[in-house]
Amino acid sequence: MQKFLPLTVLSLTLGTATLSRAAGATTYPLTLTDDLGRQVTVKAEPRRIVSLLPSDTETLCALGVCDRLVGVDTYSDFPQQVTRLPKVGGLYDPDLEKIVALKPDLVVVSKYGKLEGPLTRAGITVLAVNPETYDEVFSKTLTLGRVVNREAQAKQLVLNMKRDIARVEILTRNATRKPSTYLEIDPAPYSVGPNSFIGVLLAKAGARNIIPASMGDFPKVDPEFIVKANPALMLGLDLKTARSRPGWNSLQAVKTGRVLPIPKELNTILGRPGPRLPEALRGLARLVHPELFR
Repeated sequence: MQKFLPLTVLSLTLGTATLSRAAGATTYPLTLTDDLGRQVTVKAEPRRIVSLLPSDTETLCALGVCDRLVGVDTYSDFPQQVTRLPKVGGLYDPDLEKIVALKPDLVVVSKYGKLEGPLTRAGITVLAVNPETYDEVFSKTLTLGRVVNREAQAKQLVLNMKRDIARVEILTRNATRKPSTYLEIDPAPYSVGPNSFIGVLLAKAGARNIIPASMGDFPKVDPEFIVKANPALMLGLDLKTARSRPGWNSLQAVKTGRVLPIPKELNTILGRPGPRLPEALRGLARLVHPELFR
């Protein structure tokens, strides 16, 4: 990260035209390694696409090929137009017959769920594109852009996302404090490590994550660890819930009332490493530093 973010923003803006001109059309057949480590050949520009991951659905639409989608997974609901498409099940309960009946020339899947086998045997080109880390949000956007012959649009999208993220960082870097923060994604409780894409967003939002990298990206956390860490801010649960847990009444966040549920829409966006990453960051930053967004 460069020291002077305004210069970074300027550089991203000035570089847009150059990158757009440099990006040429995709040449088919296109062979690339997918997120399952398979060599996949896309024979021609895909015209009938089924997406089985909400983040991929959103990325494809952001690249301007929403009209090529003929089916999506149960959870894809953005942008609005994809809600009218046939639903073909979820990661672990896909309707394979329905997918095949849609006659797709490309199915984009997660690397989980083991869908590539039966779909490939049905003669369908299957590509696993599964962004999981912060950097992969951008690299997988470029991959999808290349696959659907929208490389210039993908590079522009990445530049726009990074520019909007940098604008939020300019605000949060002006914050006088970085509150120690616990973010809960499941009441087990599960949280987020600093190297997960949500963890990276939390840091960019001006918070100090109490979860160390050694615990992993999405660790199950011993409640006693949280008590010892004594966070000043807790996100993803409400104050009543926090007060009901043994020993949590003594936490800074509980005493000061800085225990904040994550709004439903923001929670959905946070769970999708895709083109709405800047929006997710803005929402998170507003929770961490509301004083900067008045």
